[in-house]
Order: sequence, then C-alpha cells, then structure tokens
Amino acid sequence: MNNQERIDDLQIKGYKIIQNPQLFCFGMDAVLLSAFARVGEAETALDLGCGNGIIPLLLAAKTKGQHFTGLEIQEESVNLAKRSIALNGLEDKIQVIKGDIKEASTIFGASSFSVITSNPPYMIGAHGLTSDKEALNIARHEVLCTLSDVIREGSRLLKEKGRFYMVHRPFRLPEILAEMQKQRIEPKRMRLVYPYVHKEPNMVLIEGVKGGRPRMQVEPPLIVYEENGNYTKELLKLYGEVE
Repeated sequence: MNNQERIDDLQIKGYKIIQNPQLFCFGMDAVLLSAFARVGEAETALDLGCGNGIIPLLLAAKTKGQHFTGLEIQEESVNLAKRSIALNGLEDKIQVIKGDIKEASTIFGASSFSVITSNPPYMIGAHGLTSDKEALNIARHEVLCTLSDVIREGSRLLKEKGRFYMVHRPFRLPEILAEMQKQRIEPKRMRLVYPYVHKEPNMVLIEGVKGGRPRMQVEPPLIVYEENGNYTKELLKLYGEVE
C-alpha cells in the first residue's frame, strides 16, 4: 500500500476495501444499489464500471449469487479492486477485468450474465470538469462512456429475462426509461431516494428485466436523514442488510 491508501471496514461479514481518495472512494449510491439489487443462488452478476470493486464486494456479502465480475477501464482502480478481493480471500468468488464498457459484450459475449449492475457517471458532457482530476472526472462525468453505452451493453450482456440494476439522478429519468425500453429492458421497479423528507430526490434506483412485460412498481420513497441530521432507521438497516 502507498501512503495515500487506506483500508475501510465494510461493516458486513468482516469484509474490507482498499481505497485511495486521490482516485475515487465509494459513496452511498453504491451501498444503496447493492441493497436494491437481487442476485439469486445460481446467478452470475457483472458490474459495469466497478471502480475499486465496491459493488461486487457488497453483493458477495449480501446475496447468495454464484459469482461476481467487475469491469473497469482505469488501471489504478482495477489494481485496487484486485487487492481488495485478495485481502478478503474472495478470488474464487469475484474477478475484476480491465476493459471498456463500450466493448463489454465483445469482452464477455452476449447473454453471459443473469444480473447487470451499474453506478455510471451521472453528469453529461464537460460541465464541471477539472483537468487535474482525471480519475474523478471519469467516475463522475460521461467522458469515456454514456448512459446509452451502459444500457446498450447491459442489454446485450443479459440473458433473456435477466435483470438490470442502476442508480442514477432523477433529472435523467425520462432519458433512462426511454433508453431502457429501446434496448428491450423493461423498467419493472423504481425507488426514489430523498436526502430529507421535505427535499427533492437526488437519487433513483431502477430495476429492469430484459424482454419483460410492461408494468412498473414504484416503491415507497427512501429517506436518508432525519430532521436532526442522523441517518434514518431504514437507511442504517440497508447498510447492514443481509438476505
């Protein structure tokens, strides 16, 4: 480890993750997506743009999935993820591959996975980009891949009736739903995340089924903070939730 890295306890099954704040540290969105996604006992899952491997690690801890794969384009993040996997002794359960999301279906082959997850860049174009923070820019902005790239490749990678899970920003919901349907991923379940009960939502969790029938369930809102600034009981439960 270099002096910029740290080891964080994931507070579940004793798992730990190596992080480097100079690259990108996981946030609440990754934790909520891992709690929202469902991976069954005989199923395999792929996380598109896995960063330091947080979502595969959390899914391995929270679900009974058979195997978890992460795809990440940045060499430094791939290195972090692989070392975290080894740190937890999960080499037989999780693998991370270096590669481009835009080429994911070529790398793994069509219809290869039961479940696809993604916590993709939220911001469009160059708004707010800073030249000295390339790793953060790639994680937050659509520099190397777009929303349509993620959904297109997700659809190609999924088996028929496979499930697609994504966390994103509510202001892009119309685009997200239209793109999912365009790629034969039928939106089936959605949950909005609100920082406070009286504020606008700032995250949306979505589940889609490849080749599914039209009918979407909108789940009750998830509130992150009580009025006093403490986490709500439901949020604390999701952080430690085990299926």
